[in-house]
Amino acid sequence: CQRLASEYVTVKGQLSAISRKDNGSLATRDLGGLVNDSDLVDTENLTTLCVAVPRFSQKDWLESYETLAQFVVPRSSKKLKEDGDYALYTVTLFRRVVDAFKSAAREKSFQVRDFTYDAEAIQAKTSERNDLKTEVEERRAAMYEWCQTCYGEVFSAWVHICAIRLFVESILRYGLPPSFLAGVMKPHAKCEKKLRAVLTNTFGRGASSHWNADPDEDKVLGEDTHPYVAFTINV
Repeated sequence: CQRLASEYVTVKGQLSAISRKDNGSLATRDLGGLVNDSDLVDTENLTTLCVAVPRFSQKDWLESYETLAQFVVPRSSKKLKEDGDYALYTVTLFRRVVDAFKSAAREKSFQVRDFTYDAEAIQAKTSERNDLKTEVEERRAAMYEWCQTCYGEVFSAWVHICAIRLFVESILRYGLPPSFLAGVMKPHAKCEKKLRAVLTNTFGRGASSHWNADPDEDKVLGEDTHPYVAFTINV
């Protein structure tokens, strides 16, 4: 069980790490699934940058991106995606002014994302994510099957331990030779107090009266006391 749980947690953690990269803010998340090859210009002199613009600064971006550096292609910016905090824009410019553009954009809180389109890398990440999803489901199914198989044995052992404890507690309370009746009751939630009252009235006579519930004593012992031996099994 420990091995199955450890393997499941490991694979689940790997999938969660990939999911965080895919579902985070546009300022930090992986852009492979958002940017297509057709969105980019890549020639000897021209290149396209991806810029994360604060959501409420989009107007400022559209009015100023052409002047952030020389040789920015006019009207080349296109919005690809928007989330709750940022909008992702592309802009095309000459390669020789990329550094100047990045510096000017940073001063206006526009984040230029480092991104190079690589179809093979994107496909590899997609395959890895799908493989991890499949493995997580397989690991979960294996662990669930194991739990179902072992649940009956574990529950039986637990009830057996409770029966042993009931016997020992009864001997300690009523002494030898053993002369008591053990039973199992499953009252409805609304009838539990009524059942407790009936049992107390039936068995709370003689020496057993010393075991009547005392709120102050219950606080000290950390459990309810009754004029009969009883344990609660929460299923």
